[in-house]
Amino acid sequence: MSRVGIITDSTSSIPKELVERYGIQVVPLDLVYEKRVYRDGVDFAPGEFYQLLREAKKLPTTSATSPGTYLNAYREMAQTVDSILCITLSSKLSAVFDSARGARELARELMPNLAIQVLDSGLSTMALGFVVLAAAQAAAKGKSLEEVRAAAETLLPKVNMLVLMDTLYYLAKGGRVPAAAAWAVDKLDIKPILHFDQGQVKILTRSRTRAGGIRRMLQILAEKVGKRPLHAAVMHSDEPQEAERLRQTLAERFTCVELYLGELTPVMGTHAGPGVLGVSYYAED
Repeated sequence: MSRVGIITDSTSSIPKELVERYGIQVVPLDLVYEKRVYRDGVDFAPGEFYQLLREAKKLPTTSATSPGTYLNAYREMAQTVDSILCITLSSKLSAVFDSARGARELARELMPNLAIQVLDSGLSTMALGFVVLAAAQAAAKGKSLEEVRAAAETLLPKVNMLVLMDTLYYLAKGGRVPAAAAWAVDKLDIKPILHFDQGQVKILTRSRTRAGGIRRMLQILAEKVGKRPLHAAVMHSDEPQEAERLRQTLAERFTCVELYLGELTPVMGTHAGPGVLGVSYYAED
């Protein structure tokens, strides 16, 4: 049993088998649609959700998990560990970090012997997931809370993502990118490639076509990785065939230590929209 428990949120997109192997607790964000609240990655199958998203007259909305939900997660995990590291998606994208930190202050009063630290990753998708896995692997080796946090923080500057968008409409609706930028991109039928920059999602480059965008993503990845061993996860929103082709290409062109394939959860899909194809990654030193 690990002395340090690891908690994260549903945007991390960690494969289920790894969540179970390392005993990671995943707190789902909330998705609100037609006055009902759904738990991200629990109450909606991704395929069902993207069909709904394409047909919806009024788009779903999302909300950060409440401090009470995080407090319950701390209580549950406290039964098997004596300290907790909670790693959240970027505080510039959601209030989840504030909720997790607020719950920590409550937990200090209710469970004074339980050490809890909350880390803002500045990331989401499997970029966040890889950081969480680094922490979980350190915890599984019996490392202290400080050592587990150090394992996560060491990886933070190395991890990023490249995401080819079909449209910026959904990101603009959620306030993640300026409406004017979204209008210009869609009006010109440009396919933007996004990445993380200081906790925010920003446009890295653009392509005139989707096929060109995929080639450009691979080129950028090759430039950043070189011949170093690669940890990668292909992510998509309702594009399983394209995602599998991209996964096969990565396997052929790079020395992949880890290579996963997953679908964006409904909360991420609400902001990104259907048709997204991307890679979360980092290269070993």
